[in-house]
Amino acid sequence: MNYTIKDISATEAYTVRHPVLRNGKPIDSCIFDGDNLSSTFHLGVFIDNKLVGVCSFFKCNHQLLTEEFQYQLRGMAVLNTYQNKGLGNVILNYGETLLKEKNMNVIWCNAREKALNFYKKMGYKIIGEPFNIKDIGLHYVMWKKL
Repeated sequence: MNYTIKDISATEAYTVRHPVLRNGKPIDSCIFDGDNLSSTFHLGVFIDNKLVGVCSFFKCNHQLLTEEFQYQLRGMAVLNTYQNKGLGNVILNYGETLLKEKNMNVIWCNAREKALNFYKKMGYKIIGEPFNIKDIGLHYVMWKKL
């Protein structure tokens, strides 16, 4: 499958975040605090010039992790018809490479229960206790040393 990964804007990320992560909810439910900070970056994976997957990276430390230089992965989503084709792997690997170039030590995320196996295969580990996000479901904090 031919794909391209590019930097995108937060607004572009919403076009994939919304139907995958917040389907049936208002569009503003997929706008995250920090989306437009200069330290935040958003990546998109394109097939035939169509944006089919996104992920966003926020400079943010988690209280359960002691490393100084951390980024949070948020809003990772691939359109349903493009899932299970390896696109999540390639866009996340690309983002992790960029973070290593920024000398970041750790990446972490709040993973949905149904995404646990994906993150485990990518080398992430669970830390802390599961928690519920209202109207979205059970989540786990997962992290990876870069």
